[in-house]
Amino acid sequence: MPLSSMRCVALASALAAMLLIVPPALAQTDELQDANQLFKQGQYDRALDRVDAYLKSKPKDARGRFLKGLILAEQNKPNDAIKVFTELTQEFPELPEPYNNLAVLYASQGQYDKARAALEMAIRTHPSYATAHENLGDIYAKMASQAYDKALQLDKGNTTAQTKLNLIKDLFSPGSPRPGKTAAVKPDATKLAIATPAPKAPEKQPEPVVKAPAKEKEPAPVAKPAPPKEPAKQSRNPDEVVKSLNEWAKAWSENDVAGYLSHYAADFQTPKGESRANWESQRKARVAKPRQIHVDIKSPKVVFNDNGRVTVTFRQHYQSGGLKVASTKMLVMVKAGDKWLIQQEKVGG
Repeated sequence: MPLSSMRCVALASALAAMLLIVPPALAQTDELQDANQLFKQGQYDRALDRVDAYLKSKPKDARGRFLKGLILAEQNKPNDAIKVFTELTQEFPELPEPYNNLAVLYASQGQYDKARAALEMAIRTHPSYATAHENLGDIYAKMASQAYDKALQLDKGNTTAQTKLNLIKDLFSPGSPRPGKTAAVKPDATKLAIATPAPKAPEKQPEPVVKAPAKEKEPAPVAKPAPPKEPAKQSRNPDEVVKSLNEWAKAWSENDVAGYLSHYAADFQTPKGESRANWESQRKARVAKPRQIHVDIKSPKVVFNDNGRVTVTFRQHYQSGGLKVASTKMLVMVKAGDKWLIQQEKVGG
């Protein structure tokens, strides 16, 4: 089977079989329930109209936007669907499912580097997300098949590469049985399945505690209500941003390549627009190669933006051997879990 016809991550013809199910939590909302029914019936235009009407009054609703992304994907509008899921990852970076959906769409376009990065983010935010782990294995297998194919183009007598390539083709061939599965199972319809967020279990309400009065004739003391928490202030804690920034500099100084790269978001905008794989390859060589590196961060200034990101400017002092460089750097960061990740990086001054 030609390499181009492998269906391990195909999307267009397999979407109907890819668990395109609206999250069960949508049943709590009548408008979205109607849109969900239309979606299941294949009435995608009407379903999209219902979702758009709902989002006019609730533009930030994650469930409605998630459903919209599924509908756009089914309508064969991958770029529009990618935009929806990308915005969800930026505004709700703690949810792994939008990252997984991005990987499906990127893979359908042959953008395996982006698919890999999205799945790695899904796993980073949710290490027990089994679907993302399995999907990542498929992406690596697809990328390996491309590498083996290139090796054979350069050396047609390379029997080892040919054997490995044949193994991968057999693994993802729709007609080939796999260990523990029947031949009827198609990898393209079971692998990169679009997952949906599971509904949150209702929080268990604490049982009321009845306090006995201190004295028979004295009323029980009235407890003062605790002051309400201020989540907005907690989510805008500049110390958390500076902590992530210092951990990034520390990993760099210690030649910790994996730790250094883990501070970059899945949608990090590479400085020269090159592929994520090429950029990572260059950074690995530069971070790991020098025997001794010291990176010092001075005077960081953190500015929180309305879109959930932060802009950090600081003076960076870099030293390696006889090379000493001081420069002003600006980072745009986005939060994933309890960690701020770098989305853009600019040097100047």
